[in-house]
Amino acid sequence: MDFGVLSFYFPKYAEAFLLTVRIGWLGILLSIVIGIVSAFAIYFRVPVLSRLIGAYVEIFRNTPLLVQLFFLYFGIPKLGLNISAETCGIVGLGLLGGSYMSEAFRSSLGAIPNSQKESAEALGLTSVQTFFRVILPEAWVLSVPAVVANVIFLLKETSVFSAISLMDLMFTAKDLIGLYYDTTEALFMLVVFYIIMLVPVSIAGSILERRARYKMFGE
Repeated sequence: MDFGVLSFYFPKYAEAFLLTVRIGWLGILLSIVIGIVSAFAIYFRVPVLSRLIGAYVEIFRNTPLLVQLFFLYFGIPKLGLNISAETCGIVGLGLLGGSYMSEAFRSSLGAIPNSQKESAEALGLTSVQTFFRVILPEAWVLSVPAVVANVIFLLKETSVFSAISLMDLMFTAKDLIGLYYDTTEALFMLVVFYIIMLVPVSIAGSILERRARYKMFGE
């Protein structure tokens, strides 16, 4: 291991890391918004929209992100709409993540037993109050593990952004290997920066899950 090479590579990886994190988290925020809206539409059985969302979820959960990015980056411009590679990455990740987040939120809402709803109604709560004060808080607690797992999954999926010429961590690693042939050092730095990006999220997710469950259930 040549530490001189590592010090030379560090600024390049740091720049790629910031780009990867920015695109990754913007895509994740978009996916959460899409997931919440989709889950609500399915839960309340909104006519037509719930069926369209069901089709969207199946399509995006069963196609690779790479294919979706190719469609956005190379296909959309054929329709006269030009988008940057960074925007393409955010939208692609958001759409893929939205399909997973939708199922996480939907299954959590569906997991609340009817007895909870009946008890709330017996106490005189309206349907709206029951949803926002009883069902939604419990569903959020149940969804935390799946949401955290999806966040980690989406951050790892950023590794395919190099296919649309984004200077992310993977692109930087491949570029440096091609230029200098220091494969060991390049891959080592790639692993280190992915660990820096993912481990804190995993730890924070575990803490959030424990606190949410303790606050709701006292466990």
